[in-house]
Amino acid sequence: MSTINIAIDGPAGAGKSTIARLVSQKLGFIYVDTGALYRTIALYINENSIPDEKIADEIKSAEVSLKFADGSQRVFLNERDVSDLIRTPLISMEASRTSAIPAVREYLFGTQQKIASENNVIMDGRDIGTVVLPNADVKIFLTASAEKRAERRFAELSEKPNCPCYEEILSDIKERDFNDMNRPVAPLKQADDAVLVDTTEMSLEQAESEILRIVKEKTGV
Repeated sequence: MSTINIAIDGPAGAGKSTIARLVSQKLGFIYVDTGALYRTIALYINENSIPDEKIADEIKSAEVSLKFADGSQRVFLNERDVSDLIRTPLISMEASRTSAIPAVREYLFGTQQKIASENNVIMDGRDIGTVVLPNADVKIFLTASAEKRAERRFAELSEKPNCPCYEEILSDIKERDFNDMNRPVAPLKQADDAVLVDTTEMSLEQAESEILRIVKEKTGV
C-alpha cells in the first residue's frame, strides 16, 4: 500500500509547524517537524562545544528520535526529551547555521525518508519538496511577510520571561531568511510544482482550511 506524503516548505515563522500539526490531526497523518530534528542536532553540537571540523564524526553519537503521543510530537536526544530546550532563540540560529553543513543534512536525510516511506505524513521544513521528498503527492510553499511573522512570534513569546523585543525578533527572522536562502546546500526555495500559500492576511483557521482544500484537490482525501 502506497503512502501519501505532503511537503510544506517555507521561511522561519511562517506557521508551518502549527498548520501542519493541525492538518495532520484532521487527516489522521503523522506530522514530522524536520526543523525539530535539525534543532536537536544543533543543541547537541552546542552542548558539547563541537567545532565544525569535527561535526561529521561527533554527530554519529547523537541519537535523534521522534515519539508521537495523542497527536503530539516529542523530540528525544539520546533518550532525553529535549522538546522545550530546542525552542530557544540561540538554538534557532544555531540550527539555521548547522543545517547548511552537508554532514548534518546527510545524517538526518535517511531518517526523514524512512518515516515518509512507512507512513502517511505531513513533513515541514526548508527543502522537503525540493530535496527530501521530491516526489511528494502535495507540495506547498507557505509564507508571510517578515513583519507579520515577527509579529506572530512576538505574540507567542510575550508571555514568557526574557522575551526579545519585536525589533530583535524581526532582525533574527530576516537574518535566518538570508541564511536559509543563500546556503550552498539545499537552500530554501519554492519547488516548481509547489502551491504558494501566503498567510500574511489569513487567520490560522483560514490557512488551515486552504491547506486542507489543496490536499483534497490533489489527493482526494
